[in-house]
Amino acid sequence: MRRDYLLLSGLALLFFFPFLGSVHLFDWDEINFAECAREMLLTGDWMRPQIDFEPFWEKPPLFLWMQALSMKVFGINEFAARFPNAICGWATLLLVYHIGYRIHDRLFGWIWALGWLGSLLPHMYFRSGIIDPWFNFFIFAGLYGFIEFRWRFFKQTKDQSFWVRYRHLLGGGAILGLAILTKGPTAFLIVGLVLVAYWAKYRFKGKGYFFHLVYFSLAAGIAAMLWFGVEYWMHGPWFLQEFITYQIRLLSTEDSGHGGFLGYHFVVLLLGCFPMSVFAISNLWGDSECEDEALETNTMLSCVRYDFGTWMQLLFWVVLILFSLVKTKIVHYSSLCYFPLTYLGSVTLWRAVKWGVFPRITKVLLPIIGIILGLAVAALPYLGNHLDLLRPLFQKDPFALANLEADVTWEWWQGIPGIVLLFSSIVGAYLWARRNAWAATQTVLAGGAIFTGGTLLFVVCNIEGYSQRAAIEFYEAKASHDCIIKPVGFKSYAHLFYGNKQDPGPDKTVDDLPGMYYKKPPKPTYFIAKINRINPLQDFSHIHEIGRKNGFVFFEWDPAAPVQNK
Repeated sequence: MRRDYLLLSGLALLFFFPFLGSVHLFDWDEINFAECAREMLLTGDWMRPQIDFEPFWEKPPLFLWMQALSMKVFGINEFAARFPNAICGWATLLLVYHIGYRIHDRLFGWIWALGWLGSLLPHMYFRSGIIDPWFNFFIFAGLYGFIEFRWRFFKQTKDQSFWVRYRHLLGGGAILGLAILTKGPTAFLIVGLVLVAYWAKYRFKGKGYFFHLVYFSLAAGIAAMLWFGVEYWMHGPWFLQEFITYQIRLLSTEDSGHGGFLGYHFVVLLLGCFPMSVFAISNLWGDSECEDEALETNTMLSCVRYDFGTWMQLLFWVVLILFSLVKTKIVHYSSLCYFPLTYLGSVTLWRAVKWGVFPRITKVLLPIIGIILGLAVAALPYLGNHLDLLRPLFQKDPFALANLEADVTWEWWQGIPGIVLLFSSIVGAYLWARRNAWAATQTVLAGGAIFTGGTLLFVVCNIEGYSQRAAIEFYEAKASHDCIIKPVGFKSYAHLFYGNKQDPGPDKTVDDLPGMYYKKPPKPTYFIAKINRINPLQDFSHIHEIGRKNGFVFFEWDPAAPVQNK
């Protein structure tokens, strides 16, 4: 196993760490969290997250601490903001390999780990600066602690110490507490629903199950109180009240305009977790015993496999149903499903290799989805050099049309990742149809890993060039100036991070649009707006347009110009 851990560490080092800082952070989420970490370093206040030097109650601080520590080591930049998630990717590969080896065998451990490398969004998120990879890791590891405890519980003896008997239960609860400290009490809600659903499946029977739930919950609560309790003791209830109010609003409303249809997350998981999502479909429901059980000589091990499959099915459906019902729809909300989905997909591949079990749906969906996704990326260089084909699609969106004017260079070879995915999917489906399971597994997962890594390296930089680079370059140009920068008509955190804002300063005096524009600015002031939302800036004689680029319009408040009267 030690050699396998070293090999997996090498793969993580190869795929997750290089070129982390090659592309600007993306607004909102990546820049939001990186800015919170940057302000932690500037203010020295590590207890209460801030954004724009005001309390930020949307997220607890654990992930922000990771980013802030990373920035202390690597500097305040994109690499440092994304580095913690690259570490999470490495830890995830080792964790799933360990569990796969523990429950099945070495082959399964490798399939499950490679399934993360070869699937699109699971791989991509480890090269991002968002909270969810660590949030999901802590939830899954905490839940596994409970599961492992239950498996060992019936083999315990009275001569064992309390810690030996309960270490997995209490340790799992403590890790779940870290998930709460990462993103909030949604972690406990998800795991609680899974635990109750499992209990209900067996008609609320099970020796000691209720008390184990209580101990597990107490351990999670104690770990979470390491910050929540201290915050309450230091500053009173206001911050926590605002935090809870925000969490409720997020679940019950379409926050920040992020809505979607009921099947939104099903589509996201099917396409975003390709190809493992295709292999997992046949195992998403049902409670029949594994096909290999009759051939398995170790009856206890067969029961463990069956039980863990049940846990993974429950985790998948709880997360999918919960976030399908939640009004706010964002891609990464269902990202916890990556753990059960890659596991259940690995079960299909492992059975095919060991027992010759080949679900029919796989050979149908594998080439179809692979061709669609592969062609979409392979066609980007051609479309990038023939923008007239795209402009009719955005006639009703002046900002998107102006984005297409960006000076972005496309070369034919940037479409190679899409071609790799297309051919690996076709060849993999052919090998699957010929019942050559191991060759099919290697082909599709290698193709998925190369596709994801290549797309992040060759394609995402150009997409960023259209979407936000003009604005960020403007902020970077003003970062060394003692000035105020304000977006108008759209939400952004980029001007804070890339504008290198150093303190709260006097810029609050220009927050009231347009009332406070009748007062002279305390320092040079710049505004940025989207081309379709430049009012009311253009209505003020003392605010002048100084340029526009790729859909963004830049204004300067001329301190020499006379201000208007009210």
